[in-house]
Amino acid sequence: MSFCRAQTPDVSVNGGEFVFNPEKKPCLTSEQRRDIIQTVKSSLEELQLQNNLYYSESRRGNHPLFIWPIQKASNVTFNDVWAISNYVDHNTNFPNQITDYNCGTKSYDTTSGYNHQGMDIYNWPFTWKLMDDDGVEIIAAAPGQIIYKSDGEFDRSCNFNTTTPWNAVYVQHSDGSVTMYGHMKNGSTTSKNVGDMVTEGEYLGIVGSSGVSTGPHLHFEVYEGVVNNILTGLIDPYFGSCNSMNVDSWWANQKPYVNPKINAVLTHSQPPNIFPPCPTTETTYISDDFETDDTIYPAFYLRDQTAGDNIFLEIIRPDNTTLFNNWNISVQTTASSWYYYWSLSGHFEMEGEWKWQVTFAGETVTHTFNVVNPLSVDENDFSQTSLYPNPFNTIININSKTKIKNATVVDILGKTVLHFNENSADGIKDLNLSQLSNGMYFVTLEGEENQKKTIKIIKR
Repeated sequence: MSFCRAQTPDVSVNGGEFVFNPEKKPCLTSEQRRDIIQTVKSSLEELQLQNNLYYSESRRGNHPLFIWPIQKASNVTFNDVWAISNYVDHNTNFPNQITDYNCGTKSYDTTSGYNHQGMDIYNWPFTWKLMDDDGVEIIAAAPGQIIYKSDGEFDRSCNFNTTTPWNAVYVQHSDGSVTMYGHMKNGSTTSKNVGDMVTEGEYLGIVGSSGVSTGPHLHFEVYEGVVNNILTGLIDPYFGSCNSMNVDSWWANQKPYVNPKINAVLTHSQPPNIFPPCPTTETTYISDDFETDDTIYPAFYLRDQTAGDNIFLEIIRPDNTTLFNNWNISVQTTASSWYYYWSLSGHFEMEGEWKWQVTFAGETVTHTFNVVNPLSVDENDFSQTSLYPNPFNTIININSKTKIKNATVVDILGKTVLHFNENSADGIKDLNLSQLSNGMYFVTLEGEENQKKTIKIIKR
């Protein structure tokens, strides 16, 4: 990595590129694709026998206009959660003869003659952590009928040698076209059955890594219709000058070919672990609470950066002065996903709420974190008090060397929803929050010396 910098911190930038599916292998083996064709055919025949197939030629409409097929779950605080690794390959020659809809090469083929037939959208950042937390939801891109679904398959695949099928949902739309949503997390697929209707934006599953896969992603594949109950007419929903499959876009609002975004701006207590052995969940070391003598690791995570892009950075003290002036990066490497972080110490001398701010592609994202002076904390070091597990379901435990005499829970609007008083000689040890609805809250703990600490919690 090399960067152009102006008045940056007195330490070097760390990070690098995250490459999804670097081997460019197919998401389905030829045998699996044949099995899918046969199972979909059988399912359609059964729906017809039951007189339960919604589509009919007599009421055939125009092709659907898709909304984006994934969304960030409500328990995720990142700015965004996805990036694209591959589009449909329009060049039927092989190998290494690739043309995507925009006349670029963001796709792949294989020596066996496979040309990538869908779009791959992967979790970013912390791909496995997002999957484990049900952080990226697959939704119906258009209304339609579930004509087949599969679940119960292993969902932490890490290579292309598996023969395990994927977990997937297949939806037919009013014009007869069919959309495949593949690689879902085991046990996450919609509770609806084959034959049921879904609406646009309805939950279908969680992005996972079932089937032939090396990490959590959605394989989104579209067919123009069904002939003799066989899927026919591969479609690329993106329209561009090199799309040889369809004459217009199938998106309600087609996203740009290069779609730069700040996915997350975070602070860490240690360098983030982006590349653990697959399928190990990443250790994020995300923290928003520090002491003045701590080493802090400010980081940010981008998609679709392009060489020549400029990124503007600021760390703002509690008194609104800037820690480093004219701090910027001139990007040297084009990449679908990239992350940057620094190791900073000796700079956070002021107590209070700090701001870590990143501006990229016309967007500014601000992350706040707290700094306290350890000398201002009592001998029991109240700053180390923590809550776990977080996120939680019902009970949240208090880890503190100091006796907790009061705890107050407020919602995101600042309204107090629960209050707890000291209930034993040892103080409050846990909080029963089962009556709370899912979402984000703030717990203020008060120690026996009237120390206070506020911690963000998430119920799911």
